[in-house]
Amino acid sequence: MIKVLFVCTGNICRSPTADGVFTDMVAAAGLSEQVTVDSCGLSAYHVGELPDTRSHQMAQSRGYDLGHIRSRKIKPGDYTEFDYILAMDDGHLRDMRRQAPSASQQKLKLFLDYHPKLSGQSVPDPYYGGPNGFTDVFDMIEETSRRLLAHIRDQHGI
Repeated sequence: MIKVLFVCTGNICRSPTADGVFTDMVAAAGLSEQVTVDSCGLSAYHVGELPDTRSHQMAQSRGYDLGHIRSRKIKPGDYTEFDYILAMDDGHLRDMRRQAPSASQQKLKLFLDYHPKLSGQSVPDPYYGGPNGFTDVFDMIEETSRRLLAHIRDQHGI
């Protein structure tokens, strides 16, 4: 089983959107038995909450459902359990590098490192992004998720 974890600040906008989109893409590819997906936040501000209403509405408008996702805080065991631990921005990546054991450091990457044109960049927080913030972020997440799935299929022969 290949395990993918998406991480943002509070697990209500960026990481649950990536979780929902990537989960659906994995299922559509018939890989749900081989790839598992989760998301979490570095903070516990929103533990147990649903994704932000604007994220949920944007996802629904594009045929994705985020209703099964509840915010949770990253746990120390996540660093050993997951194979891909993808930060939504460089601040998250820095924090995770400080928290993760040395044996897990190679698992930590920026999510957009899988985007064809935005590698090394951060997914902007749509919470503060104005009227187009959620649309722009969703576009980035869809494209990056397609590329991430192709990468995983190639790397793992699935």
